[in-house]
Amino acid sequence: MAAANPFSSEILTWETFGTATRELAATVHADGFRPDLVLAIARGGLFVAGALGYALGVKNLHVINVEFYTGVDERLDMPVVLPPVPEPVDLAGANVLVADDVADTGATLALVKEFCAGHVADVRCAVVYEKPRSTVKCEYAWRSTDQWIDFPWSAAPPVTAAGA
Repeated sequence: MAAANPFSSEILTWETFGTATRELAATVHADGFRPDLVLAIARGGLFVAGALGYALGVKNLHVINVEFYTGVDERLDMPVVLPPVPEPVDLAGANVLVADDVADTGATLALVKEFCAGHVADVRCAVVYEKPRSTVKCEYAWRSTDQWIDFPWSAAPPVTAAGA
């Protein structure tokens, strides 16, 4: 069982996640943006990127692993890209849709957009949730909230922490 969260939180279920990503994809499509590839920010962005890839008919998915959060509202001083780092040549000239679960401070998205700069034709961000304090204003966000979000993939502790 997950530890009690001392912060007010919003709970996203798997069912609502399906609705959220479908609506997010519809917004991207309606805007006329046609990504050549979806760049997932691991780990939470993996789920979003997969769902958006299917909904938008984009089979080319890439992953960038960025570590920033270490716990509930606990983070490193700055985000760090972990290996393996994508090769910029693989993104060259592409319309890139960066996918993540949440734009909280915006630091992770800023790092990834900076990584893409100068290599891609266009880079836009799609997130399920965007917080008002985010320094990056995403082109596509399903909802805005200032609460902590309990995502279905991270609500329970790892099985290794549960003594399995």
